[in-house]
Order: sequence, then C-alpha cells, then structure tokens
Amino acid sequence: MVLARYPRAALRPDVVAGIAVAAYMIPQVMAYSSIVDLPPVVGLWTVVAATAGYALFGSSRVLSAGPESTIALMAAAAIAPLTDGDPQRTLALCSGLSLVVAGWCLVGRLMKLGIVADLLSEPLLVGYLAGGAVLMVVGQLGRITGTAVEGESIVDQMRGFADVVGDTHTPTLVVALGTLAAVLILLRWKPRWPGPLLAVGAATAASALLGLEDRGVEVTGAIPQGLPVPSIPDLTLADMRSLVVAGLGVAVVAYSDNTLIGRAFTPTNGSNTSTVDPNQELAALVAVHTAVGFVGGYPCSASGSRTALALSSRAKTQLHSLAAAACVIAVLLFAGPIFRDLPAAALGAVVLYAASTLIDLPALRRLARFRRSELLLATVACVATVVFGVLVGVAIAVALSLGEMVQRLARPHEGILGRVDGIAGMHDVDDHPEATTLPGLIIYRYDAPLFFANINDLRRRALVAVDRENELDPDNRVRWLLLNVEANVEIDFTAVDGLRSLCLDLRQRGVRLGLVRLKEDLRLPLARTDLLELIGEDMLFATLPTAENAYLDWVERNAG
Repeated sequence: MVLARYPRAALRPDVVAGIAVAAYMIPQVMAYSSIVDLPPVVGLWTVVAATAGYALFGSSRVLSAGPESTIALMAAAAIAPLTDGDPQRTLALCSGLSLVVAGWCLVGRLMKLGIVADLLSEPLLVGYLAGGAVLMVVGQLGRITGTAVEGESIVDQMRGFADVVGDTHTPTLVVALGTLAAVLILLRWKPRWPGPLLAVGAATAASALLGLEDRGVEVTGAIPQGLPVPSIPDLTLADMRSLVVAGLGVAVVAYSDNTLIGRAFTPTNGSNTSTVDPNQELAALVAVHTAVGFVGGYPCSASGSRTALALSSRAKTQLHSLAAAACVIAVLLFAGPIFRDLPAAALGAVVLYAASTLIDLPALRRLARFRRSELLLATVACVATVVFGVLVGVAIAVALSLGEMVQRLARPHEGILGRVDGIAGMHDVDDHPEATTLPGLIIYRYDAPLFFANINDLRRRALVAVDRENELDPDNRVRWLLLNVEANVEIDFTAVDGLRSLCLDLRQRGVRLGLVRLKEDLRLPLARTDLLELIGEDMLFATLPTAENAYLDWVERNAG
C-alpha cells in the first residue's frame, strides 16, 4: 500500500495534482458513461469508488484508476445483448460485470497470475486499440449528429447511420465539432490546462445562454445530488453466468492497462526499477471492481492521460487520487445543477478525442520499419476488433499473441558454430562465412527450449545439416554432432523422446551425438530418463573448447 508512512512534504503537491486530475477527469468519465449507455452521473460514482479502492490497495504511487474508454467499450459490448433497452437493467448488468471482473482478478491474485498481462504483445495492443477507436467513433455518430442510429454490429450501425445522416441536426453537429476543436486547440497550445473541462464548460455555458435545448439540442439534465447507496445488483444467477466469459476478457485487458501504465509512469525513487507489483495490481483491481460493483458503476482500469497529468503535476503518492475523489464528491453534493445544460454532443466530442488518442500512428510506422509481419499482426487485431467486436477482438489478439510465440519457439533460429580469427568464442557460420570448423565435427545450436512443438523440427534440421556437410565434404564425413544446449534450458517428455530418436538416427549414419554447455536446469530432468546413459557420459561437455579437444583426442585414437 503506497499510502503507508505518508510523508508530510508530499501533501501540498498531492492536493494540487488531485485538483488538476479532477478537472480533467470529471468531463472525461461523464463522457465515457455514454459509451455504456448510462447517465453521466454513473461515471462520477464509478471514479469515486475506483480511485478510493486503488489508493488503498494499488502499488503505483501515481497511477490514476477509473473509467477508461476501451474498458467502457468492452462493458458495452458485453451487456448490450442482455439489456432489452432498460436503463435500470443496464446499470445492474454493469455493476454485476464489475463484480465478475473482481472475481476473476481474485482468482488471478490467488494463483499469482501476473504473467497474464504479457499475453498481449505490442503490435496486437496497437491494433486492438485502433480497432476500439473505430468502434468508439461509430458508437458516437448518433450523439454528435442528433440522429437515432440503430444496429448491433458495426456494419448495421454504419448502414443505420447512412439512412439517417440526411436528418443531421445542424446545431447538435456544430456543438460537437466546436467542442472537439476547442479540446484539440487547448491541449495543443495549453497542454497543462484542463482542456476537456474548459471545452465542456464552454459548451454548457453556450447551451444555457443560447437556449440550445429549445432548439433541439439534447442536454444531460441536472446531475442527481448526493452519493450512491451501496447495494447488491438486482441480477439472477443466470445473468451472472452470462457475464463470466466477458468478465474474463475485461479483467485481462484492465490488468494489462494497469500494469503497462503503472510501469510506464511510476517514479523509480532514483533507481531503474519500477515499484509496481504485478500481483498487487490484481489485488487492487479486486478492491476497485468490488467497490464499483456495489455503488452501481461499470468496469474500469487506468488512464494513461490522467496518470501522465498527475506525474507532470508532481504528485507524490496516491493521496492525489483521494484528493481528486474529494473534488468529484463535491460535484455530486453541490454542483449537480451546473451540468443541467451540458449538451450530450459535447460529451460525444470528448469521446471522439479519446478515440483519437488510441490510434498510435508513430507505433504503426515503427512496426512497418521493423518487420512487416508485426504490422500485419496489428492490422489483423484491428480488423478483428472492428468486425467481430471488442470481446472477440481481445480473444483473437490473445490467441494471435500466443500463436506468434509458439510459432517462434516451434521454428527458432539454428546455427552451425565455428571459429573466427580475431574474435573470441564460437560463432554462427552463416553470420561469418570465413569461420572454420573441425573436419567431421558439427557443433549445432538450436535457439529455443525443447518441447513437443519443435523437437521434430530439431531432428529434421540436425539430420539435414549432417547430410549437407557430407555432401560438401565427402572425404571428411561427419563423425560427431554436438548439440550446443546453452539455450535449451527447458525440456518436456516429448522432446526427450525426440532426442533419443535423434541419437539413434545419427548412429545409423555412423555419427555420435553429444551435448555441450549442458546446464543443471537441463541435466536434472534428463538424469531422470535413460537419455544421458544412451548418449554416454563421455559425450557430455561443460564447455566448447573441452568438447573440441575431446573430439580431436577421439579422432586420434580412432585414426584409420
């Protein structure tokens, strides 16, 4: 807990940072409520519960927890088929989904599954977020044009928008575009100012002065004053079961958000190590979503923009989050009527701005320069999210990440090692064509742990290397193949059987198999099988020079 032993010197900067974050956060979370089709006040309830829960249990000193666009979009996709258009049921389902997320995070914490956050690779995160941005924009088309856009899928929504775009309400569109322009201008020229708050405030003032509601512009109405009373969502067991799978997807993405943002922005106390504890973040999400579920909110995670603002405002501890929550509580208790004339289109504009921040063009350009396959993965994740929805997009992104990892492990780099004049050690002959090898000896390296998916590939490529060497130098046929196992620190039972088969295949060719750079991590499991006995203790070597000398001695003893 980051509030333990609170330093008094941090009080003033924490309070100032909390006020700055609240000014930015209030219109933001109100806008995100529209993604889930909930009243703006629900976003304020959610952020109070989330910030308090994270401040008490989180491991980052500056991370800003609360509603975030991608998680709101996932929640909307999960509950949309179950709401029947009933606002109260929508609220209950969102609260129930929050409790389901808390349950999954509790399971992850008990099992110490901090590794889950690493399942989404950078290309897939970039693509998934870009796809989420497209869905967010499409979801706001009706709000910013003053039309009724119907449809569940993005294709249906686009068709629905095409049917009603001619009925666009001009004053509503002007409010939306004006608010978006104001946000962009303020954030560009005065980045330290609360741009969204000022833009939404200006839109609200214009709405009140010009009587925009009388001209057909939809307004949010006064925010109910007071704090929510904690309660259990009115849902059946069947409702909760229907949210289990969606809750897992939300939990994975929310946890990924927290750990990635926490690692990116947490101060290091003068060292190069992050203070974010991956497993403690799971505990924090349990607290956050339990609190959110009981106050009638919707799932949330962490905000990179708010966290960056807190850090730039010199926040020292999570007291800044409590200060921001206090500001929101003040709004709920005293300032609700101020928001009566807030145009819904202005909140839609804030969502459009949030969507624009999810599309990372520099990252896409870096992926294209680095490797086209990485850009392809990002594109597939983006298209999957847009076509199939957020939840399926997350599942596909995770599956692609795992598939890419397995593919790389199943078909890793291989190399035959030789000596290079003037360079210490042994090196891949493909990288150094001038490298020399001992006649009749192949030192072969396979750069991956050995398991069921790659052992047959190792057998095939090792035998191909022997056959190729015999063709190139028939007068010095291969007599030893030494497998450099320094990278093979893990092995499963299928791979043990594969190495046994390789040993026997090589014997049929008159070639002895040996292991070099054998570490205890590999020796211990192999010692529990008959493989080391089959290979022979005399063919196990600790270093490459020892193995080369042993081969030369063997050749001398077996000359002729």
